[in-house]
Amino acid sequence: MDTLNLPSYEVRTRLNPKTSLQEIWDTQRRRWVKLTPEEWVRQHFVHFLVEYLHYPSGRIGNEIAIKVGKLERRCDSVVFGDSGEPLLIVEYKAPTVTLSQEVFDQIGRYNIALQVDWLLVSNGLQHYCCHLNREAGRWEFLQGIPSYPELSQQQHPR
Repeated sequence: MDTLNLPSYEVRTRLNPKTSLQEIWDTQRRRWVKLTPEEWVRQHFVHFLVEYLHYPSGRIGNEIAIKVGKLERRCDSVVFGDSGEPLLIVEYKAPTVTLSQEVFDQIGRYNIALQVDWLLVSNGLQHYCCHLNREAGRWEFLQGIPSYPELSQQQHPR
């Protein structure tokens, strides 16, 4: 797999004896999942959030089902607050995928359902985080990614 612009960690992979597919251990879902380039990014990014930015592991959900209009969709990761409210949606792409307007439109559609103030997209090489400035009524791109304490302190009541 590709080297990412994220800290490395002790990755657990295996070859599934039944399917002969390469798998990676998902610490959030506590099960083996198919190792794809996007999954490689997800696992490294979640590790980064937990180990470096102090996101509580138990507050990160992977592959969270949502309903957008009449369509069922899955958010790659959602970070939840103290009361179980969604705070941040994360969309992952493979390192070969350009983080285009289409990617931001996708995460924006997910936010119609969740109404969070923080959105983050990453292909493992580039990471973009934006925050809804409610006073100005616009999304603002940040220089970095907030720690969990910063994120949870700036949440707004719904």
